[in-house]
Amino acid sequence: MSTSNPTTPSNEEDQKSKKNKRYKFLLGINYICLFVGSVSSSLLSKFYFVHKGSSRWVSTWVQCAGFPLLLFPIFLPHYLFKCSDRKPFSGFTPRILILSVLVGLMLGVNNFLISWGNSYLPVSTSSLLLSSQLIFTLLLSVIIVKQRITFQNLNCVILLTLSSVLLAVGSHHDKPQGLTRAKYFIGFFCTVGAGLLFALYLPVMEKIYREIYNYGMVMEMQVVMEVAATALATAGMAWDGGFPEMRRESLEVFDLGAKAYWVTVMVNVVTWQLVFMGTAGMVFLTSSITGGICMTALLAMNVLGGVVVYGDAFGGVKVVSTVLCVWGFCSYVYGMYLKMKDDEKDKENNGNGEDLIVMSNKDHHHHEMEMVEVNLAANHV
Repeated sequence: MSTSNPTTPSNEEDQKSKKNKRYKFLLGINYICLFVGSVSSSLLSKFYFVHKGSSRWVSTWVQCAGFPLLLFPIFLPHYLFKCSDRKPFSGFTPRILILSVLVGLMLGVNNFLISWGNSYLPVSTSSLLLSSQLIFTLLLSVIIVKQRITFQNLNCVILLTLSSVLLAVGSHHDKPQGLTRAKYFIGFFCTVGAGLLFALYLPVMEKIYREIYNYGMVMEMQVVMEVAATALATAGMAWDGGFPEMRRESLEVFDLGAKAYWVTVMVNVVTWQLVFMGTAGMVFLTSSITGGICMTALLAMNVLGGVVVYGDAFGGVKVVSTVLCVWGFCSYVYGMYLKMKDDEKDKENNGNGEDLIVMSNKDHHHHEMEMVEVNLAANHV
């Protein structure tokens, strides 16, 4: 894809550049959003089902219905704080709009698969299974954005695959009471499917973001995506009983009462916004594979949260799976470290080469001046 696009005028500040004074601030804010959102949304989604919530469409809807919250950071910097000259949604081309809608629909399906998996599986198990998204992210990044495969990458893929296979083999030790083996495997494969779709989302968005240099436009695209995902979830809710079902569920089904029900729903709406904005920001500022790594790193926190908050079993198979997951993650981090060191060496070598060229040019110029002086002296004689 070409980087020259109507969405990126030549005088627009490149906020993806590491030399940009806002780069580190934006990176830190997005990682905090991703950390807080990932852990809290995972626990709250399970909290809904633990206390007798039963609608997977409600759980899907809350993941994207908070998009109006993004309008504040989009409009306030320009109209209230006057710290941005760019008008919101300026340069938003029909092509970007169509891509945002299509990706949003894909996210809507992904949200539903996550809800289906959460309704059946313990938090710790679903979190470990979602670690498989890094495998898919690596492979799809090779195809879509030409990510280079290294030994560390391949090692990470193998270890995380073994982690998921172990969970499947040992699943009969980890089924919640009353859950059939068939439903457990439905949740298992839905969660893996969600990991696949999310892994597809990451490199696709990296490819789109290569044409964008302003963080504000990332949020604007996110709004459009979540409008599309919300429309899909709302249609599903209407087909499955609609919003009146939420009222009945809050009054008659949720065992903590209506007030706790609506607090759970609204807080979950906010936490999921943190997840998706943190993820989008990480992909925009770094790369799809880095975003996938950050998500995988946080899944270990989700596993711990499920054990601490809900008392999920953490026996032998899950311990081994967690070790393999962490081992694979560390392998990739080490590979990234080696790559950074190589990049620094290349930069130093290039810098030394440029210095030698400059010195050579100076010596050549000095030699020419000496020859001119000798010729002048000879002519004078």
